[in-house]
Amino acid sequence: MTLLIIAYLGGALTILSPCILPILPFVFARAGQPFLRSTLPMLIGMSVTFALVATLAAVGGSWAIHANEYGRLAAILLLTVFGVSLLSPRIASIITQPVVDFGNRLLNASGRPGSVPTAASSFILGVATGLLWAPCAGPILGLLLTGAALNGANLQTTFLLTAYAAGAATSLAIALLVGGRIFAGMKRSLGISERIRQVLGAAVLVGVAVIALGLDTGLLARLSYASTAKFEQVVLDQLHEKPAAEKSAVMVSNDVTTAVIDPDRPFRSNLPVEGRAPSLNGAVEWLNSSPLTTEQLRGKVVLVDFWTYSCINCIRTVPYVRAWAEKYKDQGLVVIGVHAPEFAFEKKIDNVKKAIEDFKIGYPVAIDNDYKIWRAFENSYWPAHYLIDAKGQIRYHHFGEGNYRQTEQAIQDLLREAGNDLAATTTVTPDAKGAEASPDLKNIRSGESYLGYERAAGFVSPEGLRADAANAYSISQPGLNEWGLSGRWTVGAERAVLDQPDGSIVYRFSARDLHLVLGAGATGKPVRFQVTIDGKAPGSDHGADTDADGYGTVTSTRLYQLVRQSGDVEERTFEIRFLDPGVEAYAFTFG
Repeated sequence: MTLLIIAYLGGALTILSPCILPILPFVFARAGQPFLRSTLPMLIGMSVTFALVATLAAVGGSWAIHANEYGRLAAILLLTVFGVSLLSPRIASIITQPVVDFGNRLLNASGRPGSVPTAASSFILGVATGLLWAPCAGPILGLLLTGAALNGANLQTTFLLTAYAAGAATSLAIALLVGGRIFAGMKRSLGISERIRQVLGAAVLVGVAVIALGLDTGLLARLSYASTAKFEQVVLDQLHEKPAAEKSAVMVSNDVTTAVIDPDRPFRSNLPVEGRAPSLNGAVEWLNSSPLTTEQLRGKVVLVDFWTYSCINCIRTVPYVRAWAEKYKDQGLVVIGVHAPEFAFEKKIDNVKKAIEDFKIGYPVAIDNDYKIWRAFENSYWPAHYLIDAKGQIRYHHFGEGNYRQTEQAIQDLLREAGNDLAATTTVTPDAKGAEASPDLKNIRSGESYLGYERAAGFVSPEGLRADAANAYSISQPGLNEWGLSGRWTVGAERAVLDQPDGSIVYRFSARDLHLVLGAGATGKPVRFQVTIDGKAPGSDHGADTDADGYGTVTSTRLYQLVRQSGDVEERTFEIRFLDPGVEAYAFTFG
């Protein structure tokens, strides 16, 4: 229910977003019509269509996205006819009679025998509008679509996306109710209904042109991200609370308390019981260990760490997890890393093996490519830590980075509860270097940015993103948290691939560290690159994977640290130029 409320409120915020502008003419063209028989069916049609298309796109892969493109073309043609019929009856009469009738019925059912009922015509208009609706992928919609992709096709996905669409429809309905009264008053007092009809027709055609030119997902989408992301994040922060049992555990994890040890009484931790630990079955392979089961682990304290190897938040927790595994292995702690991939390349077991070697991970790692363990824990986060006591019960969890002292205190408590005579000790302080170092939180003004078209935002190359097609791009001067491409690239759903040498990526950022997930491409040949900051070699601001002149090489698919500012953190323009073709670029992250 909480997620449904969040989704609904996220949709309601869409009215504040410029990317809603192209569909407003279609909505306000119904002003003055009966709400129940005209406006409501249109909003229902719009919401149902969006929820269906978004569900298919989330769980159906690229074929659903291409299918939606055909639907958009059909909707553009349909709404062009609608706009022309609004603009001028004389122009409309030139069009073949069946199309004219259909456009007029979408405007307003004539009531003559055999005409389409108002509710039906409005519903059809809503379906067409829903096919064109491209709401901004802010934090809430991004969370819903990521969850849909991970959890597969299910009713929850459709319910959440329907709630999001219903929220947007509600805010549109309120706006239409207010605007409709103004509209009706203008008709009564000024007698200019025909002129209003023409203005609405022109607005509809402008909206169609905006969508046909791709501005609804280009310029307006960028404006939308900036205007609503903060609002949506506030909704997530305020409402995305855990159920009662989970909330209790989170509160305790923020300030883990240990009961006074009485040598005559068994130690009992104050950590609450959150439920039985689910099965660890379902991994496609285990690394550093033979397969482990919850039954085998009974009597041990188990830390389950959900991670994926290119996730910067996960990378920064690795030094702590690694230190805990080493420090407490003789006291009965078993650490299990559950590798649940975000990108397709992270499903390649050889890539994970290389990452485990690079990170010097010696504890068992379950390869959860099918997300079976992820779903069994009902997890939604990278990284996520779950502590299981000696009886097989979940007693503590923490999502994201941080809370290291409290997590280690919880480990100590459960080890003592299991009967270990654990002496008081200071918490670990790993000497993390490179990308593993903690972020400079007070200076971060840039957030994770994806280069694949499914989740891309802030793209400013004037050519606009072309999905799954080679295209020549040019650099436009980006504003803060905007980026662009130069050279010939093919942008796929989750990555951008350079087709010819001497291509570039530019990003305007504000953070101490800049990271970019890169791969060497299908051939596996190393790709040389050079990084500049504000047009100059980085010097002392170079990252762990570049030298002072900005040079480096992509040798495997992983996260590369390209910038670490050594002085004051300020807004900078980053550019990476690739000297060889074939590189794959996935996502920017910052620290």
